[in-house]
Formats: sequence, C-alpha cells, structure tokens
Amino acid sequence: MASDAQKILRDALKLSPIERAELIEKILASFSFPDRQNIDELWATEVEDRIDAYEAGRLKSKPISEVFSRIEHGDF
Repeated sequence: MASDAQKILRDALKLSPIERAELIEKILASFSFPDRQNIDELWATEVEDRIDAYEAGRLKSKPISEVFSRIEHGDF
C-alpha cells in the first residue's frame, strides 16, 4: 500500500465507527457495480420485511441511543 493510502487508513481508523461506516459507503459508491441496483432492491425488500415483522409483533425494537452506543463500542 502506498504511503498516502497508509496515512489515509491511519486517519480513517481514528474515526468513530459511524464515521468509518459513512466513509466506507462513500468510497464504495464511487465504484461502478453492475449489480448495485439489484443489491439496492434486495435491501429495500429486506427493510420492508423487517417493518412488516415489527408491525406484526415478530420483531422488537431498541432505543436508538442503545444501538449507537453498541456501535461506538464495537459491541455487536
């Protein structure tokens, strides 16, 4: 890995988990994926299925503060 890339990686690893995830998403979005639309459609279906499960009482929710706290501490 080039020295510039190593510095960027060191700096990126200092970010919070949420900031790193956002950075990863932006980097991945910069690539051209032929199956990107298919993947997005699959995720949309998954989201709808989870909403349906929640509304039917088959899936429980958690406070967002708990979710973010677990992400920040790498507890997943």
